[in-house]
Amino acid sequence: MRNEVIKIQAEQFTATLTTYLLDNSREIDIERKRPLIIICPGGGYRFVSDRESEAVAIQMNAMGFHACILNYSIHPAEFPIALTQLAKSVAYAREHAMEWNVNTDKIIVTGFSAGGHLAASLGVFWHEDFLHEIMRMDQENYRPNGMILSYPVITSGPFAHRDSFVAVLGDRYDQLVEKLSLEHQISENTPPAFVWHTFEDDVVPVQNALLFVTGMREKNRPFELHIYPKGGHGLSLANEETESREWHFGIQEECQTWITMAGTWVRKL
Repeated sequence: MRNEVIKIQAEQFTATLTTYLLDNSREIDIERKRPLIIICPGGGYRFVSDRESEAVAIQMNAMGFHACILNYSIHPAEFPIALTQLAKSVAYAREHAMEWNVNTDKIIVTGFSAGGHLAASLGVFWHEDFLHEIMRMDQENYRPNGMILSYPVITSGPFAHRDSFVAVLGDRYDQLVEKLSLEHQISENTPPAFVWHTFEDDVVPVQNALLFVTGMREKNRPFELHIYPKGGHGLSLANEETESREWHFGIQEECQTWITMAGTWVRKL
């Protein structure tokens, strides 16, 4: 396995992209090209959750995928700093695809909670002029091929996780809060999505997922949606590996199936 930490700069803010790249074997397939999953942990744009980081990357590896974790810049960094860092991470992965043995048709951005908002933001904004002006490269370089969105923050409307928008927008909250309500930004350029949420989520209401996939359907964009009846917010893998021992939270057996289904979705993408 190839582990390295790559610095990703956006203005004066520095993110880190940590790689979990599987080695090819002459005994199996020395030319194998694998999907790459870029993971954006949650944390309300105020911290980056360890529970949604390495344990998730390792499970992606176990399914035969390369993985990277983006430790993106949080408050006081404001939009579009983290978005730029994610776009640069996708572009870096494409640039190094030959070296990393990456299937360039399967570079997937994956996010949890506010990290889901970040991943979905690249999905809906990658083709927009404001990002192109920042990136100054072919937009195809940072276009994601798909999104895996786990209990994502999506809407800035009545069902918003309001503090995520306060954190990421700062003084420009009033100016940009409607633009960052992502259910209204979906277009024919938005990549396919795998989305899961829980009905009982009382932090980021399930309507966030429902609004997003409704927007996807209206634009005839493909998606897969799973709503689990039980489980609170921030489950990650929903098993012992990502359980919060301090808060005695994080195990929800029926939700543990999401990552296997997401893996199947990636293979068929």
